[in-house]
Amino acid sequence: MKASQTYKKGIFLSRTNRFVVRCSLKNKKVNAYLPNPGRLRELLLRGSILYLVTQPSSVKFRFMVVAVEKDGAPVLLHTHLNNTVARFLIENSLIAGLEGAVIVRPEVTIGHSRFDFLLCKGNKEIVLEVKCCTLFSGGTAMFPDAPTLRGQRHLSELASLSGGKQKAAVLFIVHSPRVHFFLPDYHTDLAFARTLLSVSEHIMVKAVSVRWNRDLSLGLPAGCLSIPWDLIRREARDRGSYIVILHLQKSRKIVTGGLGSINFRKGYYLYVGSAKNNLSKRITRHQRTRKNLFWHIDYLREHAEFHASLPVRASDDLECELAAALQNITQRHVPGFGCSDCTCKSHLFWMSYDPFLSPLFIKTLMYFRIERLERELNMQYPSSV
Repeated sequence: MKASQTYKKGIFLSRTNRFVVRCSLKNKKVNAYLPNPGRLRELLLRGSILYLVTQPSSVKFRFMVVAVEKDGAPVLLHTHLNNTVARFLIENSLIAGLEGAVIVRPEVTIGHSRFDFLLCKGNKEIVLEVKCCTLFSGGTAMFPDAPTLRGQRHLSELASLSGGKQKAAVLFIVHSPRVHFFLPDYHTDLAFARTLLSVSEHIMVKAVSVRWNRDLSLGLPAGCLSIPWDLIRREARDRGSYIVILHLQKSRKIVTGGLGSINFRKGYYLYVGSAKNNLSKRITRHQRTRKNLFWHIDYLREHAEFHASLPVRASDDLECELAAALQNITQRHVPGFGCSDCTCKSHLFWMSYDPFLSPLFIKTLMYFRIERLERELNMQYPSSV
């Protein structure tokens, strides 16, 4: 199968909103429809190559994004085509555990939800939900890349449907052939990860990787990914480290607790902290402006806008290691800020531009969230590599 028969290659410039990107096509700037609401921060970096298809003249945007190039290979972004891929894999018995399954009908409504497929295998019906996964780094993929209450609800309802002659399953299709492991993204959506853990004994959970060729044809075969449930149980807890990003719109002098008066330049400030318990609550506190001033970051937060929070949930204490990594890729640090209980130079770092536009920042985040665990995974599952 092919994602598209014809396409043009453009260069990604910026994302206007969730569904529109600005790109360069033959030295002309154009807007294109993006059929994917995910954050896609590690894929949509300035200069990335986009695969664009021409749309009918009746449609608002002349072009639509089908895929983006990463590491020299296309990654499918068109979420509506994900079910077409799933159908192809099912009909060709390329998913372990679903060999010989027949598609009874797509888009089946049960209760308050609509699921992607109703299958039949032997004398059993299987309700199947399919998820498109584009978040991966190294040999590991994670889903979702943005919080999804809908996805969490689907898992719970699938578990309630499973029993007797009816079974339920969820299939994650990862659009990269280099991936060997799959985990729920407990950094981004802890509730989804915990729900997947709780239903894993009641429903079939499958993850496969697929390869896309440069002509946007689907490469074969699909690879079945290992899901390290024990590691997920250990890591998917509300503890670990975090990065809070604040935006100061104009330079100003701020009295900062015991540090006294500090001249803060306008720009983006990246603060590293940690919490052994209730990590989400700690991050929520940093977002608020109305609170008792206690930590150094509280004084800066009074004057700077909240931009983003990035949990790095882990059983290991990574706070100082994360701070050291950010010091190497940012432009400046504020001496003594947020590090009174350790030997670090600082836990607050400055960039003149949005960190999400920095490939080095994205790479650092991917390491701490995903790649850091790969040595352990490779030792536990050597046959998967």
